Amino acid sequence: MDVEILARLQFAFTVMFHYIYPPLSIGLGLILVIMEGIYLKTREPLWAEMAKFWTRVFALTFAIGVATGIVMEFEFGTNWATYSRYVGDVFGSALAAEGVFAFFLESGFLAILLFGWSRVSPGFHFFSTCMVALGAHFSAIWIIVANSWMQTPAGFHVVGEGMKARAEITDFWAMVFNPSSVDRLLHSVIGAWLAGAFLVISVSAWYLLKKEHLPFARKSLKVGVGVASISLILQLLSGHESARGVAVNQPAKLAAFEGLFETQAGAPLYVFGGANPKTQEVWGVEIPKMLSFLAFGSTDAKVTGLDQFPKADWPNVAVVFQTYHLMIVMWGFMVLAVVLAWIYKRNGKLENTHWLLWVLIFSVLAPQIANQSGWVSAEMGRYPWIVHNLLRISEGLSKTVTANQVLGSLIMFTLLYTLLLILFLYLLNEKIKHGPTDLPDSTPYPHLQDLMEEKK
Repeated sequence: MDVEILARLQFAFTVMFHYIYPPLSIGLGLILVIMEGIYLKTREPLWAEMAKFWTRVFALTFAIGVATGIVMEFEFGTNWATYSRYVGDVFGSALAAEGVFAFFLESGFLAILLFGWSRVSPGFHFFSTCMVALGAHFSAIWIIVANSWMQTPAGFHVVGEGMKARAEITDFWAMVFNPSSVDRLLHSVIGAWLAGAFLVISVSAWYLLKKEHLPFARKSLKVGVGVASISLILQLLSGHESARGVAVNQPAKLAAFEGLFETQAGAPLYVFGGANPKTQEVWGVEIPKMLSFLAFGSTDAKVTGLDQFPKADWPNVAVVFQTYHLMIVMWGFMVLAVVLAWIYKRNGKLENTHWLLWVLIFSVLAPQIANQSGWVSAEMGRYPWIVHNLLRISEGLSKTVTANQVLGSLIMFTLLYTLLLILFLYLLNEKIKHGPTDLPDSTPYPHLQDLMEEKK
């Protein structure tokens, strides 16, 4: 196989595997803040038990996320040396900011979050929980700023020529707040909240199905469904704003999203279907003029099609169309699952409706599929540019790496990551089987034990 294809496959595989875990950490971080905050207000031990259980799950996702994320930084140097040289001044500042503002903050307070229940005051432990959650969010900020700069570069100039050309920052804040960074950050973070919320929903539904840890499961499910409900509404709004930004800044990507081969006024929006770039035909269920309305606020607005770009610059329309619509379908599935959960819970039928509990158990996959397919759409939709309109993917490849070297490392990473996934699922399953009871250090704050006894 071609070295460029192999290098792209390797990076896609490693980054997609890594991206299973950071969204869970970000989402669970928010939920830990909510649960521990409720505990401090109510002093009900069950809320502390919930916070401690999910803290242990959070620690597992954090550990695997760190281990799998380091690999990608080495790939920049081995497989994408020309790209690294070109964007080093931009990426370097963003990655350094992530280390200073995110990783150090998150890891610095993690030990207190995990082991400080009986060693620090309630207020300081809650502060530590907030800092860990904030650090997880900061990590997302700087990574997405760097990636968004690749989508819509700003605040820089290019110095040097040919192989020595590189982008230098001229305005740091223009680079940070490039045209797509805020929209993409909100969309990604809300997707992470959904990943955490549906993990909580899934485990809680499992306990309800098995009639185990029922008080824990009921309250934990309520938090998960509540966070998911708010996040799904916010995701609809952020997705709309993000798509409007794509229409202005990356019209070829939007055209690939919707299979719009010809520029037209009153462009339709496809609910689902397929696109064939060879015949330039699209089939499926469409809403007439809706794409024009959503992108530009008018049903008669003209939307740029792929006919305005050389075919050599077209993304893989067939793949991008499907992944983009798969993301939307997953959002619809999550909305349906949450609505049914609210209805059946309100009627007191949820715990005895086994089919719905099974739906909620497997709903944990929906935000993961949506997050992964959304990123595939965003990255493949930028093709053939590794930095939009500045550097092509083929130009960013290392000049000395060979196909055999990349293939060998890809096989190695596949085996290693498969083992890591098995380990993660095994440890997660063990924590779920053990449940929230009989946790070490079961009294959250020993100096509050008398207060709890008085309340009883």
